[in-house]
This record gives sequence, C-alpha cells and structure tokens, in this order.
Amino acid sequence: MALFCLAGSALWADAPQPQRYAELTKTYCVKCHNDKAKIGGLSLESADVENVPKSAETWEKVIRKIRTGAMPPQGVSRPPAAELNGFASYLETSLDKAALAKMNPGRSPLRRLNRAEYSNAIRDLLNLDIDVSDTLPADDESNGFDNIADALRFSPSLMEHYLSASWNISRLAVGNPQVAPSTSTYRVRPDLSQDQHIEGLPLGSRGGMAIQHNFPVDGDYVIKARLWRNTFDLLRGMEDPHEIEIALDGVRLTSVTIGGHEDFVKMAANPGEFGAALDQKLTVKTPVKAGPHMVTATTILRSHAYRDDLIKPFIRTTIDGLDITGDPSMDRLTIEGPSSPKGANETPSQKRIFVCHPDNQSQELPCARKILTALAQHAYRRPVKDADMEQLLTFFQRGRNNKGNFEAGIESALQLILANPEFLFRFENEPAGTPGSTYRIDDIALASRLSFFLWSTIPDDQLMSLAVKGRLKEPAVLDAQVKRMLADPKANALVDNFAEQWLFLRNLKNAAPNMTEFPDFDDNLRQAMKEETKLFFLSIMHEDRSIIDLLNADYTFINERLARHYGIAGVYGSQFRRVAITDPKRRGLLGQASILTVTSYPNRTSPVQRGKWILTNILGTPPTPPPPGVPELKESGANAPTTLRERMEAHRANAVCAGCHKVMDPIGFSLENFDAIGRWRVSDEGSKIDPSGVLYNGMKVSGPEDLRSMLTARPENFAGIAVERLLTYGIGRGLDYSDMPMVRKIVNQSAAQNFRFSALILGIVYSPEFQMKERKAQNAQTASVR
Repeated sequence: MALFCLAGSALWADAPQPQRYAELTKTYCVKCHNDKAKIGGLSLESADVENVPKSAETWEKVIRKIRTGAMPPQGVSRPPAAELNGFASYLETSLDKAALAKMNPGRSPLRRLNRAEYSNAIRDLLNLDIDVSDTLPADDESNGFDNIADALRFSPSLMEHYLSASWNISRLAVGNPQVAPSTSTYRVRPDLSQDQHIEGLPLGSRGGMAIQHNFPVDGDYVIKARLWRNTFDLLRGMEDPHEIEIALDGVRLTSVTIGGHEDFVKMAANPGEFGAALDQKLTVKTPVKAGPHMVTATTILRSHAYRDDLIKPFIRTTIDGLDITGDPSMDRLTIEGPSSPKGANETPSQKRIFVCHPDNQSQELPCARKILTALAQHAYRRPVKDADMEQLLTFFQRGRNNKGNFEAGIESALQLILANPEFLFRFENEPAGTPGSTYRIDDIALASRLSFFLWSTIPDDQLMSLAVKGRLKEPAVLDAQVKRMLADPKANALVDNFAEQWLFLRNLKNAAPNMTEFPDFDDNLRQAMKEETKLFFLSIMHEDRSIIDLLNADYTFINERLARHYGIAGVYGSQFRRVAITDPKRRGLLGQASILTVTSYPNRTSPVQRGKWILTNILGTPPTPPPPGVPELKESGANAPTTLRERMEAHRANAVCAGCHKVMDPIGFSLENFDAIGRWRVSDEGSKIDPSGVLYNGMKVSGPEDLRSMLTARPENFAGIAVERLLTYGIGRGLDYSDMPMVRKIVNQSAAQNFRFSALILGIVYSPEFQMKERKAQNAQTASVR
C-alpha cells in the first residue's frame, strides 16, 4: 500500500492542480465519502475539483478537516502531508478568489438588545447601575452566544416586562418621592467560607458581605444583618466573643459584640429566642441620601494569628452543615424603606438627566426639550427628528399636568423612551436601491455596531459626534476609535459577555463538585477560578498580546485561595496578582481550574467533555451529538472495569460510540492528571493515571504539554477559531461557509502582527459582514416591530 501511494503521488506530481487533486480525492476520500456511504454526512463523489466555488459548502468542510489533521483519519492510507496542505491551499485560493469577486455580507437580521446590553445602556444613558435580572427574563442562546438575532425573540409578554422596567427605572432615575417602601434581600452563597478576608470588604475584617444598593430617594431605611444558623437555629462562632460591624460607605452605623460563654449558654438554652434577639441587635435604622451606596456587614478581625484550639481538616468552613464552631458567618443583608421619603437630591442619575432646571413655568417647555433631546439622541443612537420630539413633549406635558410638577413630566417622557422600539431594537437606515444589492451602512449604524460589539452598550458622545459628521468611516479615524474603545474600561464587556460564553465560564456558577470527593471546593474557590480566567483574558486584550497566548502564556493571576489550590507558595491575601508560571503543565487556558472544572462531572473528570470542549472551542470541529439509545458509561463497581480509561475503552467497543470517542477521548485523557476541580494528581482510585494516547491526527501525546504543542503548532488554526467566534458575536448571527473566505483573510492579515488581539478586532470591523448589508424589498420584521 505504501509503494502504491508513493507511486500514485509521483504520477500526480506534474499534473495540473485540478487533475492532481481530483485524483487525490478519488484515491483517499471518495471510498468513504461517496453517495452511498456518506460517512459524516459528506459525499465528494460528485464534487467538482475544477469548479470549487460551485460546491463551496462541501469544500469548506474538507478544508477544516484537512487543516486540523482530522482527515484522512488514522488507520487508513494518507497522502504526504505536503500534498494534503497543497490541496487545502488550492481549495482556499479558489474559494477566496470567488468571494473577492462578489462581496457577500450575509444576513443582517434585526436585533433586540439582550439583557446585558439593556442594563449597560441604562447605565450609560442615565448613570444608573441596575440589576434587571428580576425584571427581564434570561435571553436564549444560539451559536454559543445570547446576542444572536435569531434567538432574541419578542412577544407581548416580553413587552410587558419592558414596560414594567421602564416605569421602575424612570421612577428611580428621576427620584420620584412617591415611591412605595420595598424590601431588598441580598444572600450569601451557602458554600462561601468566611474565615478569611473577602475582597471588597475593609482590611482588618473577616468574612461578611458587601453590596451596592441604589436608594431611590432621601429617607430613613432599615438595614438588617442576619447571621447563618443551622437547622436547629444554632449560630456559628458563639463560643468566643466577636465584633460585628455594619457600615454605609465605609462609615460605621453600628457595632455589636456577640458570643462568649454567656451568649453560648443562652443560645444552647433557647436557640430561637437568642437568634431573634441577635437579629434585633443587628438591625439599624438610618437616614440615607438617594443614590448608590455601599453597605457592608463583617466581623472585625481581632488577630491575624492562627487559632491553636481549633483544628479543622478542610479549607471549606461550611462542609458540615451542623458545625457551629469557628467564626460567625453572614447569611443575608436586608434593606427596607424608605420611610419618611423626602425626594431625591443630586443623585448621579439626576445630574445626568437634568442638564437644566426651570425657574418658572415659562422655562419648563424649553428645558424639557433640551433634556429630552439629549436623552432621546443617546437612547435611539441617532439624531432625533421633529416627530420624536413631538411625541416626547406630549408625554411630558401629560405627566406634568397629571402630577403637577416638572420632574413628573420628565419621568413620563423617559418611560416612553425606555419602552420605545427605537431604544429596544437596533434599527439601521436602509438607502434606496435595487432589492438584493449590497450597500455600506452609514456612520450612524457603524457607530452602533461598533459600540455594541466592543462595549455591549450604546455609543458615547465622541463616537456619535464622529458618526453624525460622517467621519467614522475614515480609516485613520476608525482605527483610532477601535483602539480607544479597547482601552476603555467598558471593553471589559468583551470578557463578561464574549469570553465567558465562548469559554463556558458562565457554567462555573452551577458547578457543585461532590462534597465527599472534593470537600475543599467552596464559593471562594469558585470565584477565584473565574476571576483568574477573566483577568487572564483581559491581559491579552489590554496588553494587545497574541491571541495564541491564550493557549501558552507563561503567566496567570491568582490569590491565596487559588495559589493553595495549585500548590504555589508565597502568595497571601485575597487580592489577585500576576505571577509567572514555572510549571509548564499550568500554562494557558488548559491549565486553569475554571476550564478543567466546567468540563468535569461533580464526582469525576470527563475526558469526553474535555475533548469536546477542545474540539469545539479550540479546533472548531465540534463532534456530532450521540445518536439516541447510546448506553451510559458504566461507573466503577463490581461489574465495571476499575479505571476510567478501562471503562471508556469498554464503552468505545460499541461501534456506534467508537467514531466520535476515538477522536475525543485521547484529547481528554491527555488532561487526566488534572482532577475534576483542576488539581494535579498522579493516581486515581488507587491506579496510576495514564495520560498517553494517539490523537486523531496521529500525534502521540503523554500529557497537557504535548497537547498544547499540537494545538499551537499551526497558530493560524486557533486564530481562525477566535476570529469565527468574535465575528459571530460581533454581527449577531451564526457563520456559514460563505463567511469563511473573510475569516481566512482576517487571519492572514493578522499573521504579520503575530495575531495580536487588536489586529483580529480591526479585521472584523473592516469586514463586509460588519460594514455592509443586503437590501430587501420589504423588511417585514422591521415593519411589524415598528
């Protein structure tokens, strides 16, 4: 067979490219990918190598498999690597030339603001930070993100939620003195350990909680702190005296000493009565000015010395739900009020809204016009029209007449702005032209696309000013704006809304490893894992590093809790700091506990989930879903093999399972030395771990270092996946085969800059997918929403 392959390659060597590659396809591909077998849902039997663009969708699949080394698969004859790469290059060149001749921006569906974008837009429009999760339902996801147009559906029920939000937000922003008293409760996750300092709380404290609360008006409020207690109403930490402090913006409101022998005896005698009395002590009524304030409740640290009378086997202090020894633990903070409301006075949102104040009734209409013009222009992301102002001033006058004051009129008009489709949807002006033809979007639409892509919010004044002047499209101006926006703190939205979804970090909040297997896993560790990866991604973005550094960077960010988890010495305190990675196994994302935890099961690792994560997010070749009726993997027991590898091999013996598992499993097993919460280990269930294997491309691996070497050997592959994910997120739709030529163009252009983050972003911003649109005869969706 080897002699036959060499002879065949020699016969093709001098043939024209189409003929040569047609023979290659016939020899190595069609025997599996024909009309009858159609393995993997792909047939190349009638695909024309001489007219590649005719079967662009098919050939794009072939390119992806060849570039990742997945085809031809191991165990069958393969042509020389140079011949395969030449074939892929030939296909890419043919498709890219055809795409260049006819620019195709693809679909540009109408998009609604998702929940994160809505919240950020309120923040930037009204200088008001709010949590809309209680008002607006969670958004559906599609193609890995929750900002995809097809998934952002709209219904009468959702419109009711937006109307309710507009009323509540307008009342809070304007400072309506007639606001009704309400109760807000903030809870601590039950698995949070509170025996150390918690970031955000005062130095010299231990445990507790800090919350940012928006007080709607000036008035008296009741703040209640409640300590954790077990099912028998017994409180933790009562054996010794402790001082609990409640503070507002760092100013102490009250300090209560609890615990000691006398309190412990009282609690033991009547836990319910003692707890109720303690709750009363930890309740304080205080006047508060309207606006955002930081409320904290924490235990004052008496000494940094370790206690010598209390030995606990685990880091997590909440492992035993009945244990009442140690330090007091905060359970919740409750804020009630206002009572005796007095209106609001110069809150941040009022300063943003009221750019003028009328001295008499004759000045009210001009002042209202000035206020509402500024608000509407920012909210609608375009210059306002006379019809806009006529409608807003009508609502202003109605509110003014009904409630008898200027502020009520502004509140009424603001409600209209926040419920207006021009605010909730991202409309773009379509110039006249032939239906089906493409056009470049105007600067106003470009400013909006750019701002929602990089900031997940509405454009700021500088961006809008350039757009209104028609200068944003100028390359020098656009380059400068992109770099300015990436340097702005609002670009952290790319981490919160892009990276968290791409890397599955949002799944970490639901991670609940088995307490018996992993007794030290607590919310402190969960938060630290997530923060490490977020800071790591931020450093790639802010330092404009190569996107490939996500896989092989020699640094990370940790605090004491995560350092202990990793076995890194010399790191103390709750604050995160940048440290060098000296252990090559920990380099990049694949060595971070967040990724290793979200790709595991609660009681063990999952080579399948880890392999699937890498295939999907790093290689861009997600496995097909398992067919119905596939048996579950047998867990260890009397009738099952001992080690996970042996159980996986038995599972893979099923022919239905083997096709995908022979690709996923070796990838996942190369990370098997990391346990289900990302700690390094050498054995599992009494057996030495064997991380070795042969990958789908024939490369032998024996651990995470070998796997990382394979993933970074062709950096353009990972750069291409990063571009695909960023482009999907940026344009709000899933990509298809017609977008791949532009992805390759962006990757090729950024290669000269070592795939720097800004080079990828600029490539996307200048792409037809981002800057162009296809005309439609009648946008039914737009018409129905309007």
